[in-house]
Amino acid sequence: MSTRKPQILNGFRDYLPEQMRLRQRVIAIFRNVFEAHGFEPLDTPTIEYLEVLTGKAGENEKLMYQFKDHGGRDVGLRYDLTVPLARYMAMHQSDIVLPFKRYHIAPVWRAERPQRGRGREFWQCDADIVGSPSMLADAEAISVLSEALDGVGLSEATVLINHRKLLESLALLAGVQAERASGVFRAIDKLAKVGPDGVLKELEAAGINHDAGHRILELVTQSGEPKELLDEAERRLVGVPGADEAVQQLRELLTFLRALGVSESAYRIDLSLARGIDYYTGPVYEAVVQEQNIGSVAGAGRYDDLVGTFLGRPVPATGMSLGFERIIEVVRELDLLSVDAAVAQVFVVALPQTLEDAGHIATELRHHEIRVDQSVLINRGLGDQLKHADRRGIPIAVIPGKAEVSRGNVALKDLKSGEQREVSIPLLLEEIHRMLAALSDCSISAEE
Repeated sequence: MSTRKPQILNGFRDYLPEQMRLRQRVIAIFRNVFEAHGFEPLDTPTIEYLEVLTGKAGENEKLMYQFKDHGGRDVGLRYDLTVPLARYMAMHQSDIVLPFKRYHIAPVWRAERPQRGRGREFWQCDADIVGSPSMLADAEAISVLSEALDGVGLSEATVLINHRKLLESLALLAGVQAERASGVFRAIDKLAKVGPDGVLKELEAAGINHDAGHRILELVTQSGEPKELLDEAERRLVGVPGADEAVQQLRELLTFLRALGVSESAYRIDLSLARGIDYYTGPVYEAVVQEQNIGSVAGAGRYDDLVGTFLGRPVPATGMSLGFERIIEVVRELDLLSVDAAVAQVFVVALPQTLEDAGHIATELRHHEIRVDQSVLINRGLGDQLKHADRRGIPIAVIPGKAEVSRGNVALKDLKSGEQREVSIPLLLEEIHRMLAALSDCSISAEE
């Protein structure tokens, strides 16, 4: 038999069962939050025509996997979930009731340098509202974002909020021409990574002179309460195009956040927040966790022109994206969520004389939503089968011994404590529920 070297591409990875159990639990939490807010599930192809994906997302497009398929068509792997949503809206506009609320949990691909919490293939969890120009839609996106992070134990996350038009106005005030604003956005977006000196170099590289760069930095690094910052921005930016609209929209957004019950400690205005993607047109936001220098875990904003690139008319849209891979890393490292040691809750031993009884027991337990691994180790002894179940982390074993079954019973064993007792088959489900409840209580106590 010929052999091949088992290997995997750099930036891609396998996920072991214990990793997948945590990932699936986090996805389930996010899905429940999205659906609790009325968002509908959606999926789109992983590959799109190249012209669909280009000209919309700035730096991210440079990292796109693109190639010619076997039909000679120029195609690319999706690098986010927002551009495919815009294409979907344009293709299915006659079938969609606006405002349309959708969520999408799926992998995307970018050929960037692999780093902690981010590979070249990674998952995003997005929730968007298309068709509403109201800041109430932006407030709901922030509310969903905050609730989802709280659901996985990241209750200390703070949502930073800014407005792209406010940033553009600050750049204009500093003497930067409107056509160079995108360079300002990209430079400021790197402030946390490269610091003020690094941003100044980025601004100069974008053709912005040193004095104007200093003025921009001085304006965007102000701090204070949301009302104070917006009042100061309004005062400084009197007469600058777009400034008044941006300030008023942010004030509306803050009012709606309070109306939706989002804690005032969960968000703040940050005039340095830029978000480097080109298609944002209004409020932008990013969730960060300061503890242990975790950093950004989610973000997004309003993109009123993106759908219009396919339709030829503006369609308001806003949304948020959870940084799934980063969140998984943090949840795992800080042990924020418990997961079962195995998918199966019960292991039913296979013994030649009682194999049919074991099958009936396993089927009955599954009918009552107990996850059962029915042993296929028919040629292995009882001890070996119980060791196998214990090594896999299955907490309970059902042993249908010939003598016990003849009395209408089975042996029920707690594989953690080693305790074993004989239980009547009609009472088996009740006893298993009791044991699982006790295990759950122990897990909760350990987390507390």
